[in-house]
Amino acid sequence: MANANLDDPDIRRLFESKNLVYLSSLMKDGSPQVTPTWVDIEEGYILVNTPNGTLKQKNTSRDPRVALALTDQNNPYHMVTIRGVVIEQITGVRAEEHIDKLAKKYIDKDKYPRRSSGEERTILKIKPESIFQMK
Repeated sequence: MANANLDDPDIRRLFESKNLVYLSSLMKDGSPQVTPTWVDIEEGYILVNTPNGTLKQKNTSRDPRVALALTDQNNPYHMVTIRGVVIEQITGVRAEEHIDKLAKKYIDKDKYPRRSSGEERTILKIKPESIFQMK
């Protein structure tokens, strides 16, 4: 189904479950870079949390266009693909609290356990522009 939206209950379930999203950003030379990552949705936006300085954070600072793919871990034929843009990079306390929220969702830990010493986090806030769902 083309032009679906994040309010669709089936799509919301995909994002609210422990499914990973594959985020593609663009390198300086225009080639794609893909990273599997945890994901969240909030008020019509997709949220990806990353340490500062990662390729996805650097790439989207330079070129905000992204593509995402997410499949149901229990049924890989139920999937959604999205093209969108990073409209904001959120740092500070909100990003630190958000990674703990994702840790609770994905690994049932109250605090994200893989944080490096001195690590600072960034939320990539993505506005979907095109959503396709297959079920």
